Amino acid sequence: MPQSSTPLDSIKDDHDDLVFLDEHPAPASGDGVPRVWRVMIIDDDEDVHSTTTFALGNLDMQHRPLEFVHAYSAGQARELLKNETDIAVILLDVVMEQDDAGLHLVRHIRETLKLADVRIILRTGQPGYAPEIDAIRDFDINDYKTKSELTRIKLFTTVTAAIRSYEQIRAISTSRRGLDQIVRASTELMSLHGVHSFSAGVLAQVAEIITMPPNGVICVKECPDGETDALFVMASAGAARRIAAAPLAAQAEPEIHAAMQRCLAQARNVYEPGFATLYFAGKACRDFVAYISLIHPLSDIDQRLLEVFCSNVSVGLDNVELVSHLHNAAFYDQLSKLPNRTRLVEILDAALAGPGRDEATLALVDLDHFAETNDALGHQFGDTLLVAVAARLQNSLGQQLTVARIGGDIFSVLGDAGSVNPVRILALFEAPFSIDGQDVQLSATLGLVRLSEHDGSGADALKDADIALKRAKTSQRTGHFYFSRSMGIEIRERVRLMHALRTGFAKGELFVVYQPQIDLLTRRPVGAEALLRWQTEDGTFISPDRFIPIAEYSGLIIDIGEWVLRTACMEVVRLREAGHRDFTMSVNVSQVQFRHPYFLDMLRAALEDSQAPPEFIELEITESMAMEEPDLLIKMLAQIKHTGVAIAIDDFGTGFSSLSYLQRLQVDRLKIDRAFVTEITGSARGSSIAEMVIQLGRNLGLSVIAEGVEDERQAQILQALGCPLAQGFLFARPMAVPALYDWLSNDLLNRAA
Repeated sequence: MPQSSTPLDSIKDDHDDLVFLDEHPAPASGDGVPRVWRVMIIDDDEDVHSTTTFALGNLDMQHRPLEFVHAYSAGQARELLKNETDIAVILLDVVMEQDDAGLHLVRHIRETLKLADVRIILRTGQPGYAPEIDAIRDFDINDYKTKSELTRIKLFTTVTAAIRSYEQIRAISTSRRGLDQIVRASTELMSLHGVHSFSAGVLAQVAEIITMPPNGVICVKECPDGETDALFVMASAGAARRIAAAPLAAQAEPEIHAAMQRCLAQARNVYEPGFATLYFAGKACRDFVAYISLIHPLSDIDQRLLEVFCSNVSVGLDNVELVSHLHNAAFYDQLSKLPNRTRLVEILDAALAGPGRDEATLALVDLDHFAETNDALGHQFGDTLLVAVAARLQNSLGQQLTVARIGGDIFSVLGDAGSVNPVRILALFEAPFSIDGQDVQLSATLGLVRLSEHDGSGADALKDADIALKRAKTSQRTGHFYFSRSMGIEIRERVRLMHALRTGFAKGELFVVYQPQIDLLTRRPVGAEALLRWQTEDGTFISPDRFIPIAEYSGLIIDIGEWVLRTACMEVVRLREAGHRDFTMSVNVSQVQFRHPYFLDMLRAALEDSQAPPEFIELEITESMAMEEPDLLIKMLAQIKHTGVAIAIDDFGTGFSSLSYLQRLQVDRLKIDRAFVTEITGSARGSSIAEMVIQLGRNLGLSVIAEGVEDERQAQILQALGCPLAQGFLFARPMAVPALYDWLSNDLLNRAA
């Protein structure tokens, strides 16, 4: 088969495509000894053997002599073909033991022995026994001649054509097998992780392709920087294993270094006596080069297979480097080079499944006030400080521990309990950190979890440590806290309740009840406080003390609070339509609601949509809210007052109000906390605080209402002290809408009577 006019090098491009091998003549043997073409003569006539040998014996075909193998029957041929190899052509008589013995032998050669490459030429002296068309159609033969027509010239021509066909088929088969091996090699290589493992795999696969023991070294060269031509050893094998994974020293390995530099300069594979240098074109200015020691010269097929292999491996090396980079980015913190949160979870999973679980402890190390340092001295300074903290933790705690940075200014330490000791870790922060000539003093807070006390995954253990860290922060700075099972149960219950609350709100399980507010003098209702309640699908009532803090924590209070306000506003409108025109509705507002940037817009929209008169709507805020950021609150309350809505301070007396701020807040009412109402009859202190609140309200021109009034004696004392309004079980419990209307109707009937 003629060689392709397109050389292999010219079809290389920048695409990551497989490069396929052209068809080329079968190679000479690697040791330089010329091969022979083996021709098998199968015929029961000895004269045919001698005349064929005489006609072809002294001739060269395709620059190689012929070697003959003789069989005198189909049975003998079967035995010989079990062991004979590299038979190029079979000259086969059709009629031997039986009339069709030759044809049956063809089927045996092709189907049983699976010899597909050998060329079979049928010869017959009795053509009538096997018509040419039927034989060629039904049997895998390559030519069919009568013995009478096979003159010496025609025999030479026929055998030469068969040998050429065999040569081309063997070249294609060899190339195909080589390409199959390259595909398998590429697949195996891509299963290796890391550039070093991949490089070692390349050396092993090259050895398989050229059928020699692995013996060589593979290096990478970075972009030329004008200062160095350093080659960095990635892997070595065989006698070259002496070369360590480090920069390849030109003085120590002059031959290898020089050969690699020539290969890189020419940007192609170079084949020289005793060795080959293989070029692997890389991206981002990183080229790879391999030096392979040879025990015999490479054949043309070997060289071309290596060209294909190197092209494919170049793609693989780029991909492995990309995967390695992505792996580092995914599992390691780019600033400190420590494992990140994702990698820590993997390590924790392994630790939880391993034998050292019972001795292991995880600690989260949170740097105190790091944000202030970062803002004051700059982010670059802060990054340098974080690197210094990482180095101190890693260097001081020992390599047997795992130190990770899981985000921001939080690090983690994992190891045996004796080493992960909070006192020892906190002591590392006693000495200042020297950053750019400046000493910076840091402290830290720790949250710890013992893996022996943990049930769950690595991610769950990390959450538990975070829970302990938050508890440590709320209790004291520069301290530590160990996670306990009770804390986990408490947190999981909060999370469960949060999800249930969100679902319950969507399903309409939440509802509003109303507790009437009474004029103590006339005992007439003047309004009501709207109170939120939750009854689950199974009929269970959840206390507001449990679910309202969770609603605030989750932010769900924004939507719930708006719904309560709108519900109360619409109820005011319906009450007025029912004849209760002097009825004020009080609605509690949480701190989370009050601080929401769209609270005022929400209030205005609720008033407008419901058409509720704002003068009959009152918002209740707690005293602690009133005293937190009072300047901001003064501005906010002024804007609320412009809507016409009144403001009451709930739980008054439980906080530490500043009277100067109280005067500026423009509130309308003070609400005496139920604890001070209870004291009126149940404490030695008696009514002193309630009396003080009532007097303060009178002096400031504010209305006062007492909550939690449960008996007539409390009501009489409050009235005597000058408290005008009250609410509590003495008068009415919180009621749903139908019950409220019935109660109000009964009150009117009683008065009429």
